[in-house]
Amino acid sequence: MKKYIKINPADNVVVAIEDLVEGDLLVVDGVTIVVKNEIPTGHKVAIVPFAENENIIKYGYAIGHATANISVGEHIHTHNIKTNLHDNLEYAYHPVHPKLNIPKSDIKVNVYQRSDGNFGIRNELWIVPTVGCVNGQAQMIVSRIKSELDVSHIDDIRVYTHNYGCSQLGDDHENTKQALAALTKHPNAGGIFVMSLGCENNQQSEFRVAMGNFDEDRVKFVISQQVSDEIETGFEMMKELVEKMRTDKRVEMPVSVLKIGLKCGGSDGFSGITANPLLGQFSDWLIAQGGTTILTEVPEMFGAETILMNRCVTEDVFHDSVDLINNFKDYFRKSEQPIYENPSPGNKAGGISTLEDKSLGCTQKGGNSEVVDVLDYTEAVTKNGLNLLNAPGNDLVASTALGLSGCQLVLFTTGRGTPFGSFVPTMKISTNSKLFNFKTGWIDFNAGTLLEGETMENVLQQFINFIVETCNGKKLKHEKTGFKEIAIFKTGVTL
Repeated sequence: MKKYIKINPADNVVVAIEDLVEGDLLVVDGVTIVVKNEIPTGHKVAIVPFAENENIIKYGYAIGHATANISVGEHIHTHNIKTNLHDNLEYAYHPVHPKLNIPKSDIKVNVYQRSDGNFGIRNELWIVPTVGCVNGQAQMIVSRIKSELDVSHIDDIRVYTHNYGCSQLGDDHENTKQALAALTKHPNAGGIFVMSLGCENNQQSEFRVAMGNFDEDRVKFVISQQVSDEIETGFEMMKELVEKMRTDKRVEMPVSVLKIGLKCGGSDGFSGITANPLLGQFSDWLIAQGGTTILTEVPEMFGAETILMNRCVTEDVFHDSVDLINNFKDYFRKSEQPIYENPSPGNKAGGISTLEDKSLGCTQKGGNSEVVDVLDYTEAVTKNGLNLLNAPGNDLVASTALGLSGCQLVLFTTGRGTPFGSFVPTMKISTNSKLFNFKTGWIDFNAGTLLEGETMENVLQQFINFIVETCNGKKLKHEKTGFKEIAIFKTGVTL
């Protein structure tokens, strides 16, 4: 097996598949290259000489420029490469409308149909506090429900705790209200109990307005300051929901009912070679079946955004994508923070050197389909196809945001590993077999076999089958451990 991979014919670097040492020989495009120094797995090797300021090409695009002269066989990383990115750019729409020849499939999923026409892949019972002050009381109710009732027909019962709902202003207050309202309407829940304190900024009357239409048989409310014993009152209301959920049954539906989020975290030098392209292939396949995917992590589009912009289905969607990028840059400036403070220490250890390097790998999760819409934070997805969502790169905030926009499942690629889970099933896909075999309690699926000779076609089919099993009820690793949380995007001050 080769010790390296060249991703694109235009690249002037290759990526080490195993640790290289000084004196190792690599035959690249018929030319023998002598490795000049130790190069860790996932890191880049120069296959041409670079003069200072010359662009370094990976994935077929510039990922930055050399900060010094670099010899053939040298290690290219943060010590000798720097980003080309700078302030807001002027973008022009050069539409690319790819024609993907992906056959239709008759694959079905077994899901829960909700009264609003949406479909869930889980049947769970949640308490949603409108303010963090009642987190403890909500947890006491959940404990009673689990200990005193037969809840074997329910996939999970929990309270989604948070610290917000009061002492917030402006966007933060609105984000909290809209996020929690979206949570209460998610189709993975068959019953919701909304628990308020009574004096918080996030008043229940306004919260109901933010929810819009909802199933009053499946959503119950209490204001704790208006009842003598909120735990007993809540327990009785939850009992009603437990009983209503006994009638819920899975129904067979086409995979087009799926809305799936695309996310990465703890990325390494293989993320853009194995797991992220696998998600891109799956996204294209699902869209060809009439389904929906959502790509987020806006700061990790910087440097690769024009690839997505030119695939926008219309000029209006293109302009929305430009606003998505530039408004996020303005958000950084407003907080007096650097726009390009990325990649993270873990990313660098894994071989990612610049934000372009990270973004060009990250955006591959979106495949090659057209971009049909751009969503604001907490906005519900309404168009089948590939959507872009306004949210940061933070793993839990972004994964939560994908769920709030309607995703029933989040696909999460990682080269370093992480045990977290959002409020919707969050599937961990490893970029390399070493991680998959080492963190067996974290990782659900291994894309690392793509480095070991297995074809993308075979891995994709295995991946589709595994996703269908998950949607049909197979629990992921974080669901088995109970690691499930929400994180609301906070941008402003606290009173």
